[in-house]
Amino acid sequence: MDQMIKFCHDNTITDTLGMEIFPEDDGGIRLELTVEERHTNLHETCHGGVLTTMADTAMGAACMLKNKRVVTISMTVDFMHAVPIGSRIMTRARVLHNGKKTVNCECEIIDASGKIYVKVLALFFVTGNFV
Repeated sequence: MDQMIKFCHDNTITDTLGMEIFPEDDGGIRLELTVEERHTNLHETCHGGVLTTMADTAMGAACMLKNKRVVTISMTVDFMHAVPIGSRIMTRARVLHNGKKTVNCECEIIDASGKIYVKVLALFFVTGNFV
């Protein structure tokens, strides 16, 4: 678990954006964020880039659970609801396909009630293993 938390903090964007990291029962992590004014767009809702960064980081951590170092090849992001200032949101990421050269993942960004704000599918290229 310490390696997983270090992974997220070494990715300095998590600290820059103020994401909090929590362990999950399966050994993975959950990223959480309380949306502040600094996270918003011109419509005073959470900027899509912040949400996409959360999902990308969470899916990278899910790949790490499979002992894979990865970089993002592509992402499809569906923004389903605007996330207003003051909202507390969290990630729920998992690996769908754990290949030798590529890994497919999905991530949802939800609130405590389970409302889905963002759904992401991504393809990652495997650059190596964690050893």
